[in-house]
Amino acid sequence: MHRFVPRFGYPHPAELFRNSRTLCANSSNLGVNGSRCVSSEARRESREYDVLIEKGAEVGAHIVSGNVIQTVSPDELLPHWRKEQSCVGHGHRGGKLIHSRLYKNGLEEDVYFCNNLINAYLETGDSVSARKVFDEMPQRNCVTWACLVSGYSRNGEHTEALFFLRDMIKQRVFSNQYAFASALRACQELDSVGNLLGRQIHGLMFKLSYSVDPVVSNVLISMYWKCIGSLGCALRAFDDIEVRNSVSWNSIISVYSQSGNMRSAFEMFFSMQCDDHSRPTEYTFGSLVTAASSLTEPDVSLLKQLMCTIQKSGFLSDLFVGSGLVSAFAKAGSLSFARKVFNQMETRNAVTLNGLMVGLVRQKRGEEATKLFMDMKGMIDVSPESYVSLLSSFPEYSLAEEVGLRKGREVHGHVVTTGLVHSMVGIGNGLVNMYAKCRSIDDARRVFSLMTEKDSVSWNSMITGLDQNGRFVEALERYQSMRRHQILPSSFTLISSLSSCASLKWAKVGQQIHGESLKLGLDSNVSVSNAFITLYSETGYLNEGCKIFSSMPEHDQVSWNSMIGALANSEGSGPEAVTCFLNALRAGQRLNGITFSSVLSAVSSLSFGELGKQIHAIALKYSIADEATIENALIACYGKCEEMEECEKIFSRMSERRDDVTWNSMISGYIHNELLPKALDLVCFMLQTGKRLDNFMYATVLSAFASVATLERGMEVHACSVRACLESDVVVGSALVDMYSKCGRLDYALRFFNTMPVKNSYSWNSMISGYARHGQGEEALKLFADMKLDGQTPPDHVTFVGVLSACSHAGLVEEGFKHFESMSDSYGLAPRIEHFSCMADLLGRAGELDKLEHFINNMPMKPNVLIWRTVLGACCRANGRKAELGRRTAEMLFQLEPENAVNYVLLGNMYAAGGRWEDLSKARKKMKDAEVKKEAGYSWVTMKDGVHMFVAGDKSHPDADLIYKKLKELNRKMRDAGYVPQTGFALYDLEQENKEEILSYHSEKLAVAFVLAAQKSSTLPIRIMKNLRVCGDCHSAFKYISKIEGRQIILRDSNRGKAETADQHQTLFALQVELSLEHKKSTQEGKYGASLSKSVRFPCNLSDIHSFKIKLKASEWRIQSGSDTCVILQSFSLGQASSSLLNGIITTYTVSQEV
Repeated sequence: MHRFVPRFGYPHPAELFRNSRTLCANSSNLGVNGSRCVSSEARRESREYDVLIEKGAEVGAHIVSGNVIQTVSPDELLPHWRKEQSCVGHGHRGGKLIHSRLYKNGLEEDVYFCNNLINAYLETGDSVSARKVFDEMPQRNCVTWACLVSGYSRNGEHTEALFFLRDMIKQRVFSNQYAFASALRACQELDSVGNLLGRQIHGLMFKLSYSVDPVVSNVLISMYWKCIGSLGCALRAFDDIEVRNSVSWNSIISVYSQSGNMRSAFEMFFSMQCDDHSRPTEYTFGSLVTAASSLTEPDVSLLKQLMCTIQKSGFLSDLFVGSGLVSAFAKAGSLSFARKVFNQMETRNAVTLNGLMVGLVRQKRGEEATKLFMDMKGMIDVSPESYVSLLSSFPEYSLAEEVGLRKGREVHGHVVTTGLVHSMVGIGNGLVNMYAKCRSIDDARRVFSLMTEKDSVSWNSMITGLDQNGRFVEALERYQSMRRHQILPSSFTLISSLSSCASLKWAKVGQQIHGESLKLGLDSNVSVSNAFITLYSETGYLNEGCKIFSSMPEHDQVSWNSMIGALANSEGSGPEAVTCFLNALRAGQRLNGITFSSVLSAVSSLSFGELGKQIHAIALKYSIADEATIENALIACYGKCEEMEECEKIFSRMSERRDDVTWNSMISGYIHNELLPKALDLVCFMLQTGKRLDNFMYATVLSAFASVATLERGMEVHACSVRACLESDVVVGSALVDMYSKCGRLDYALRFFNTMPVKNSYSWNSMISGYARHGQGEEALKLFADMKLDGQTPPDHVTFVGVLSACSHAGLVEEGFKHFESMSDSYGLAPRIEHFSCMADLLGRAGELDKLEHFINNMPMKPNVLIWRTVLGACCRANGRKAELGRRTAEMLFQLEPENAVNYVLLGNMYAAGGRWEDLSKARKKMKDAEVKKEAGYSWVTMKDGVHMFVAGDKSHPDADLIYKKLKELNRKMRDAGYVPQTGFALYDLEQENKEEILSYHSEKLAVAFVLAAQKSSTLPIRIMKNLRVCGDCHSAFKYISKIEGRQIILRDSNRGKAETADQHQTLFALQVELSLEHKKSTQEGKYGASLSKSVRFPCNLSDIHSFKIKLKASEWRIQSGSDTCVILQSFSLGQASSSLLNGIITTYTVSQEV
């Protein structure tokens, strides 16, 4: 396999000869003959050096004993000399002692003893004394030169080693391969200069035929990899070795391991096993362990096989190999095998301990990591790095902010009292990181300020800690301080700083950091690019994020997840998110739970159930569909796609895996699909199973009651939140503000808003929208000004929807345009389609139809259905002045929504308002031809005995006589007070009196009359709900009725309080009818009957009127109405003496069967 590695950059033989000429410029008289050119002296000394180092060869020498000199054999000489050399162990004094003995005995000119004296000095680091001995030697041989070159290189004096080698060549001495090997090691430490010199030395060795020597070739392999990172050159040097030893194989395996080429490293190992001259050593297995653990997710099975091979070779207990295996298994998450190797090791050190501790910390097992440290502390010498690992374990405690923080402070005190805190900067960094992750950011800040030495890791830890603890502004200030201290940021610094910018929505600051990353060359880092995608997507610059994604040379899992998530969260980009998901599949990218959660969110926005099922199938193929996060995302997706049966199937399968998100998603799904009774039943079931509602669930339930304006039930939930001590929670508080404002109690909403200890954007937006919903535009704008002065929460897109809606209801055209322009100019928010819709509504309400037409034509985006409907509504209010504009608008609506009856009704209303009755007839005929049906208007009011619903002119209510009597009384009093019916809202070609009669019997007037007749002495506000928009005549009439009766009247329709851009949501209605149940079931014993007659309330969609069925256990009951009006209901089951929560009101049915 290694034969296919490219060899680019390896010197050609001709180049090696050229390089050698540069190095040998002063050695022109060198005789080069054949493949070897070295003097007889060099050859002889080479042999003597080899014998001296490796075999202790026979050399004539002397023993120094006092003042007596004796000639002895070599076997007697070496033990005595080595005994003298042991003095070197005493440092510089030992070398001087040997030197003095030589002078006393007249041996200072003996080459052999002087060479050993030079070695003695160099081993103690005394290069000056060694060089002095060298300079005083009358005779030198190649070993002498080799000792100096090797000693300089060994002591880190790499430049001196190379200068000395140059001097050696100038003296025409070509020592042995050991001198050149030492010089090549020195070249490795000199970067680009070392690369050039190394190639020149290689050229000279090529002439001397040293390049095929194993000793030199082994160093060449290392030099070419470390200096220029050339795997090809290193491999060529390995191929040139004639006889390879274990060091040769270890060198090339180490190079493959360092390059991350795990496959080639193991293939080399297999080839090594086939070589009879080499056997694996501990260094071989150390490199293989490094290669196996180089992957982001190491292969545990490969590590197990390697461990078995190591165990057979007898190296499992080796300190170096065992420590590597412990770290590898810990990194792979296989802590059981890591502990097994750890326990089998005879000798352990701090590296072994740290490797296992790091693995435990990664697995969130902080308590076990601390216990391991305490158990091993007395058995090994703990290093400062061990304390760093110990500090990292405390944030992983189950109670990190309490127990973990306390333990961390104890260790902090220990390292301060022992002085370890100043021994290395890593301990200070560990303390900063520990305090930040334990949510004690003030302690982290104090430690950081007291650090005498700071590196880039120190700044990174501080900036990251501030970002993770929500101190976003301070994190960016620390980043600026770091740059003022001339410390270059790393990729981690940029990621944390960009995260703070994204949290603050500071796009411009993020762009500045982006520019700095370009200058520093960090923009190509995958993690940094991912942070840029997140920044731009969260600050409204999705196109910039897409450009960065497309320009990235490579994408990792986070890149795809970031892009899919950004598109899924962007309104209108759901299809692009699905396309990006498909591209990730085609690219072979491994998907995880985050990927599926994001794409399912995109599918939810599309309400495309079939696509959701396909993605569900892919999740099943990936075997992650049983993960709680995926199941929760599927429930949310199916709920938005009106597939509640699928939601119920998934919910029933989860059982033990249900969490708060699961319950919340199911409740939200029922509410979204207008199944409020099931939602409330599920809440009750949840409470019965011992689950407690969290803040998000309270917010969801309150949102449900707000959607149907059920104030009493909302107040009950408010009371429950008080008992649960969640009233001060910002999520619950914001939901309460929204609920009270939508239920007509703006005073309650304002009172609660003012008492909230903490406010977020949802809190401000709810209150601003509440004012706008109630037509109090001036108050909404004042509150918006207070929000800006507060400075804690910057306005977002939702804020400006409320502000622009307030301007629309208040008729503040110029003020609205100022706020609209300030979105991009002052806050960097790109206006969305809903903001353009608000502006269209603003101009339409003000009657500025010419400006409205110009505004629509110059929009940067294509108008949607809601904007066109807003224009058509404005034309209706213009009494036929802009009929042509209305006609063109209606044609656009018919193309976009040909089956929506509202568009035909609006066109007909426009013609009726202008008195164009023929055109009105044509519009109605067109509606009939399109086979669309107009939704009937209904109003309803909640009383103590249930919900009462009314239609225009309806007399089916049991108290109809009383209602119409009260209505006549009110009409008389209103006329006396100056009320004049606005017959322009009676869109029929009738006489004036007939129009007035039609107006007087609108459903909302019947509802008010019923409440006043039923509650004669009450002074409570009257809250009326209507499914369609309330006409202007009724608004005018209610002002008079409120003044006459002294009662506040709160009227909520499908549009009031919402911008005209908002979707008209369907609402659950209730109807009180007299029902008789007739038993139709036949059994073997005969026919049995049972009957029940009772006033009941059902939620229903009044889209059709016919008889319906209710399935009651095994029996089938057919409900027949006593009147001509019946309603359609979704089938549901009633158990014996069971209850159904309808609109928050519990009605109990007791069904008896008579034999």
